[in-house]
Amino acid sequence: MIIDRETDYLYLSDLLPSRHPRFYRKLAEVLKRNKVEFGLLPGTRDIWAVDYMPVQVRAKKFVQFKYEPDYLRNSKKYRATITPVSVVCEKIGIKPVRTDIVIDGGNMVKSKSKAIMTAKIFQENPRYSKPQLIGRLRELLEAEEIIIIPPEPGDYLGHADGILRFYNEGTVLINDYSRERNAYYDDLQATLRKAGLNLIPIPYHPCRNQASASGFYINFLEMKGFILLPFFGLKEDEIAAKRFQELYPKSKIAVINTNEIAKQDGVLHCISWNIKSGKKFSN
Repeated sequence: MIIDRETDYLYLSDLLPSRHPRFYRKLAEVLKRNKVEFGLLPGTRDIWAVDYMPVQVRAKKFVQFKYEPDYLRNSKKYRATITPVSVVCEKIGIKPVRTDIVIDGGNMVKSKSKAIMTAKIFQENPRYSKPQLIGRLRELLEAEEIIIIPPEPGDYLGHADGILRFYNEGTVLINDYSRERNAYYDDLQATLRKAGLNLIPIPYHPCRNQASASGFYINFLEMKGFILLPFFGLKEDEIAAKRFQELYPKSKIAVINTNEIAKQDGVLHCISWNIKSGKKFSN
């Protein structure tokens, strides 16, 4: 599979400039300053691009999962925010392989040969038995292994990208849950180690008194030679920056305050659809 550190072009929702103009201006400045090519996806209905856009498996192979998450599909108010992905792909010149499997892109963390998802995929795909679903995912993603982890308690999204990210084939970066050690943390660690993965803890300071992604440094943007790290105005910001500089010494590391979008329960990985293009498809 194509991994983040191989990607060279970033797409963002065309709603981001109008819904969050101040944040978008700052983001565009950071991207331009670091020579990151980017463009806007036409005809989107929310800003969380990674959730509805296809997964890139090879340079010209994209897999379009069905974007009908229960938290939108079951709400009359939010059903209208489901982006018509086929239309968006057509406008930017991509013809993905389509499947009826329901998965949000935020619930797929991938390396070259593995993909990690939370167990919510079983809840959203009752037509498949667990072995059938895992087998089909391996075929579509051309993956050697699909690793299933427990979703974080209280996370109605059931996304994996707020929990961990791949550092390399055998290692994942994971939220440092040690300050709130509980059965979930023990279960998560055991699941990952059973899958043969090493764990590197990353600073983590969630805002527990309200719905927010503040303090989720794990939800960073990674591209070829570039890391964009979310800042939240917390003392942990500088600790996180130092840690990422140690982990990614060959990458340019930039930071941006993301409190504005974190209030909507998402951060940088959530708003990004970064691909390996060789050249941009359209602007």
